[in-house]
Amino acid sequence: MNIRPAAPKDVPFIFDLIKELALYEKAPEQVTNTSENLHYDLFEAPICEAIVAEENDAIIGFALYYTSYSTWKGRCLYLEDFYVKEKYRKRGIGKLLFDEVVRIAKAKKVKRMDWQVLEWNEPGLQFYRKENALLDSEWVNGRLFFDE
Repeated sequence: MNIRPAAPKDVPFIFDLIKELALYEKAPEQVTNTSENLHYDLFEAPICEAIVAEENDAIIGFALYYTSYSTWKGRCLYLEDFYVKEKYRKRGIGKLLFDEVVRIAKAKKVKRMDWQVLEWNEPGLQFYRKENALLDSEWVNGRLFFDE
């Protein structure tokens, strides 16, 4: 088991995991990104970063994050997604990925780390509770979509 920064060769595997995550979240039709766009955004004109969990040269999990900004706090880190293939769960791989993102956030000296979890995702909620994370129901998410 190895946790490491994503490399360009990992993009197709990360994108497959993104599609698996969308299926898990019951929204596979909402994935409009492409492997090519992901490669561009990670490595050609980087706006985000990723780490991967690798076992026997197979990518079995990932975390994708980027720097965000709080007018109250300053630089923050936003964990956009992290996911481990179903057959590899319950082995601590998610914790290793999460802990590595926390380590990266601290190394970047950000003031806060944020993410979202679906209210019905009880395994995710339990995981974050074990991490002593604040699960805030006060804020309502807003979102706009733009045609491509």
